[in-house]
Amino acid sequence: MTIKTFALPLAASLATALTLAGGDANAQSNAMEKCFGISPAGQNDCAAGPGTSCAGSSTVDYQGNAWTLVAAGTCADIELPAMADGTARVGSLEELDRDLPPA
Repeated sequence: MTIKTFALPLAASLATALTLAGGDANAQSNAMEKCFGISPAGQNDCAAGPGTSCAGSSTVDYQGNAWTLVAAGTCADIELPAMADGTARVGSLEELDRDLPPA
């Protein structure tokens, strides 16, 4: 067996191993989670409280019971405008009781 004949399968095996290793890391970096209270009105991914159909159904900016998918681990770090009283507004992994439409 010549070096050239041996090198080709070795290179192919190495390329496959690197691709598979990178694929696992990429799958982890693509993990998503629901983040409540971060969507402008009508731009939520789904769930916007009782009487709503789903995506795009929020009626209030940053509606606390409407969620948007974000990269895992980033929900609380998303910068949002402060509430009218100056209190900081942050996203949550659970439904919020703030910025809800009038009943």
